[in-house]
Amino acid sequence: MEGYEIPLHRSLTEPILMAGAPRAAAIAIGTLAAALALGLRLWIPGLLLWVLGHSAAVFIARADPDFMAVAARSIRHREHLSC
Repeated sequence: MEGYEIPLHRSLTEPILMAGAPRAAAIAIGTLAAALALGLRLWIPGLLLWVLGHSAAVFIARADPDFMAVAARSIRHREHLSC
C-alpha cells in the first residue's frame, strides 16, 4: 500500500558466517579438528584438517553462502532429485 514503510534490518537477510565460512560448517570443522588434536594428541593433522577444511568452506561460501543447507536437503531428498 502507498505510504507504508517497514524497516528491514540487513542482518535478517544475510547468512551467518564465522570468519567467512557458514556457522554450522565452522563449528563442525573446528570440533573435528579439536577432537583430533586434543583427544588423540595429533596436533599437526588436527591443525591441517582445520586449515584445509575451513579454507574449503570459505571458498565454497563465496559462491553460495547457503551450501550447507543445500547439501543437507539434497542428501535428504536424494531419491526425489535423481533422474
